[in-house]
Amino acid sequence: MKFLYRFVIFTLFVVSSFGDGDDDDVGYEVTNKTFPKGFLFGVATAAYQIEGGWDEDGKGEQIWDMWIHSNPKIVADGSTGDVASDSYHKYKEDVACMTEVGVHYYRFSIAWARILPNGRTNKVNKAGVDYYLNLLKELKANGIEAMVTLYHWDLPTALHDIGGWTNPEIVGLFAEYAQLCYELFGDYVKTWVTINEPKQICHGGYGGSGYAPGINSEGLGEYLCARYVLLAHAKAWHIYDTEFRSKQNGRITIVIDSDWFEPTTDSAEDKEAAETKIQFVFGMYANPVFIGDWPQVMIDRVADRSLKEGFDQTRLPPFSSEEVADIRGTYDFLAINHYTSYMVSAAAEPNIDNPSWVKDAGGNVYQKDTWQQAAIGWFRIVPWGIGKLLKWIKATYGDLEIVITENGVSDRNGTLEDDHRIRYLKLYMSHLLDAMYEDNINITGYTLWSIIDNFEWTQGFNGKLGIYYVNMSDPERPRVPKKSSKYYANVIKTLCLQDSCE
Repeated sequence: MKFLYRFVIFTLFVVSSFGDGDDDDVGYEVTNKTFPKGFLFGVATAAYQIEGGWDEDGKGEQIWDMWIHSNPKIVADGSTGDVASDSYHKYKEDVACMTEVGVHYYRFSIAWARILPNGRTNKVNKAGVDYYLNLLKELKANGIEAMVTLYHWDLPTALHDIGGWTNPEIVGLFAEYAQLCYELFGDYVKTWVTINEPKQICHGGYGGSGYAPGINSEGLGEYLCARYVLLAHAKAWHIYDTEFRSKQNGRITIVIDSDWFEPTTDSAEDKEAAETKIQFVFGMYANPVFIGDWPQVMIDRVADRSLKEGFDQTRLPPFSSEEVADIRGTYDFLAINHYTSYMVSAAAEPNIDNPSWVKDAGGNVYQKDTWQQAAIGWFRIVPWGIGKLLKWIKATYGDLEIVITENGVSDRNGTLEDDHRIRYLKLYMSHLLDAMYEDNINITGYTLWSIIDNFEWTQGFNGKLGIYYVNMSDPERPRVPKKSSKYYANVIKTLCLQDSCE
């Protein structure tokens, strides 16, 4: 028999740019319906991607600092996030851009190691705390609400050194960090996100070594990570719910990212393969929170494959009945990040050899050649996918309030005449409106990624997603509005995607 929990990763997130081909929306007409009054529009960023100041004013090292400094060739253009968009020094300019566009809220993340250099609450870095307080005060002064993410992939290196998200101790440490943030910043924050995109954290960081911390533990470490991420989220949610909600009157949830997976045909086999895939991608993290426990198809498939691989028990670490109850219901709304879609067809069962989350899910997953190709890797533009994903979510989890917490598109050259981005936003938001009007899906907010060009993880500065251009070779990092910033501002002002609406 094999030992079950040897430490054991994989990557999935890239950014896009329009290329040749179509997006399979031929003949689709952008709706002339309007967003309802009270619908909220925002923009999003993440600390490591924009702040810079990687070791300034007492900030501790985090895993992306460590990983990229140790392996500079892993970033496509050889850049780092050491300076990034320099928002540590230029946050007021960022807020000025948001004010110019007219957004209602700003979703940003706190760098854990900036306020707790060693990841633990026994050493609080005042300069880091002051930075976020100053940013929050600047937002408030400009009438912009804060949506704050506690964890956007940047684990303090000191906690990685004890096993990171594969060590059960991380659950309590994250909860202590979250509690401190509620105490320090809660008077300025009405919406909290505990953890952003656990799929990327676990399968990118502990499944195939494609993201920091670069641990290759497919089929084992990635599942341990998922377990502790969900338990950490739940613990942080309960602390807010019991100790802070009544006096701060805020809301809190987890952000789950998902592509849409479309069956290749109407055959029962293809439908089953597509459903299994989305349960392994979205359901793996949504099911414990919104229903309770891992999806049954995951439990069954991982257990079956584990035994065939020679393990004496399933590789999917089970939740106790108490843990199931603790995680279930830890949300105030459903937050979704979405960028692209895939086709799925039934396929022969993957070989029983080296285990992995991808093999456990099975199926033949691909994108059509006719879909618009990204400049980088796998990302193709499939606007109708967001509508299908939303309909599936309602059918699976019920009539939940939904906020889109990331959606956007990149290019390589940062052109100011970014008509491709306007087209992308128009099509994706049109399908969003269709879901609201035609399927009665309760969507209350849309968050564009991103307000400014930033450091796009392993793509470095190759992927430019901002509606403001930032010249990363200019030490001053000036913010220059793109055409898309004017378009988004007009949508926010008029609630309309077209020149005029009904």
